[in-house]
Amino acid sequence: MTRAGALQGRYEALGRLSARIAGCRACPRLVAWRESVAESPPPAFAGETYWARPLSGVGDPNARLVVVGLAPAAHGGNRTGRMFTGDRSGDFLVAAMHRNGFANQPVSVSADDGLQLIDAWLTAPVRCAPPGNRPLPAERDACLPYLVEELSLLGNASVYLALGAFAYDALRRVAATIGEGPAPRAKFGHGTAVPLDTGRTILCSYHPSQRNVFTGVLDARMLDAVLARARALLAEQETPPLASADEDGDPPRGT
Repeated sequence: MTRAGALQGRYEALGRLSARIAGCRACPRLVAWRESVAESPPPAFAGETYWARPLSGVGDPNARLVVVGLAPAAHGGNRTGRMFTGDRSGDFLVAAMHRNGFANQPVSVSADDGLQLIDAWLTAPVRCAPPGNRPLPAERDACLPYLVEELSLLGNASVYLALGAFAYDALRRVAATIGEGPAPRAKFGHGTAVPLDTGRTILCSYHPSQRNVFTGVLDARMLDAVLARARALLAEQETPPLASADEDGDPPRGT
């Protein structure tokens, strides 16, 4: 198989996974919540048709940076149908990714806004918007197999960026399952870097939630510093892409 063919196979497998995720109804509490908020939106979104289904990851299937959040926001991803889109967390994160060369534009407002992630993939351990942004342990565990499969397909990944302690815990739980070996026990903290047996790294950041940003727990300078660290780690590892524009044409990218 050519390198372009291998990348196309990865893209198609991620598409099949996305379709399965979108049809999931495994957690009754989350199904009821995601659908109820779509039926009674706030005035700012009155009349909009909500996605109101689980969300798959999005980005470049050849990505070396995989950014892992918590779950879709009720009136963000649950409304727009794309991770970190249509809410202030998405605005803050994508602006930072653009400043650091991981996105082609600084805004993420809708699924058709032209956003392309560059060498990056966005995902989360929980695929449905949870009440109060707090999924139950059983809901997290029911969703983790999707993250295991997704990360297994993203074979070019070199750095996993955990946005918050919940994402860090999820990545540590799935590390051995995806062939990374047991993740070393390290306390979550902003900027913490945890090396894995394969040479990959889990890098930690505070979550870009509206609360964290408004209270100053996380600011643009802090997030830029973590993304710059991710860029430096990628430069050290220099994982070759499966396809390049001058060899096989531009690889397909999710939006």
